[in-house]
Amino acid sequence: MNIAVCVKQIPDPAAPGSIDPESKTLRRDGKLIMDDSDSFGVEMALQLVDKAGGGEVTLVSMAPNGETSGLRTALAMGATRAVLVSDPKLHGADALTTAKVLAKAIQRYPFDMVLAGTESSDGYTGTLPVQIAELLGLPSVSFAKKVSIDGAVVSVERQTEAGYDDVTCPLPAVVSVTAGVVEPRYPSFKGIMAAKSKPIETLSVADLELDSIAVAEEVQAVHDAQARQGGEIFEDDGSGFEKVVAFLEQLKLV
Repeated sequence: MNIAVCVKQIPDPAAPGSIDPESKTLRRDGKLIMDDSDSFGVEMALQLVDKAGGGEVTLVSMAPNGETSGLRTALAMGATRAVLVSDPKLHGADALTTAKVLAKAIQRYPFDMVLAGTESSDGYTGTLPVQIAELLGLPSVSFAKKVSIDGAVVSVERQTEAGYDDVTCPLPAVVSVTAGVVEPRYPSFKGIMAAKSKPIETLSVADLELDSIAVAEEVQAVHDAQARQGGEIFEDDGSGFEKVVAFLEQLKLV
């Protein structure tokens, strides 16, 4: 069982971030860490490979400046190798451009499944896994809260607002997992040391034969989020219910 896992490397949320005044996008010129949402995909892949009795987990990422810190963390968890696409041409890439790059990178090594987090914590588009599936011509299952494999079929409990759906589809497939699908392991000292010698293949856009790719996204402006205003307090003098109903009518909720 060979599994490719999409891993996004992001600025540390615990460190003060900053916006590039020219591109109006998040600065990514320092150390990057693995997005927490992708740690669930890495752990899920490792467990599925173990249950299959063998195989490889290949990490696939796109990041500036050849940054590999987040990938090293995933390699220390037990992944086999990593493929990093790093190219100044990709600065400010939108979700579709990123999907095109990752889809090409995924095809560098044989795979039976592609795993990804549902969405990144610095982008929140939630569209990338489905776009990759479309580009690879594969079925896609999203919001997986439980994943199991039986032969050439993957079974998923797909989380919904009302509970979950039981979904099955043939492999290969792209599956995006939710937080909590498994409990990510902490890298051991042995794993950290082993990760230093594990291969990371660094590629450019030209290496992927994507010279004609165009970054179409342009951020026009960035504004602080509007501060939440305090709620209105109703003193219940016996007519409190009338005030609540009037308030709900004003919001057209009743």
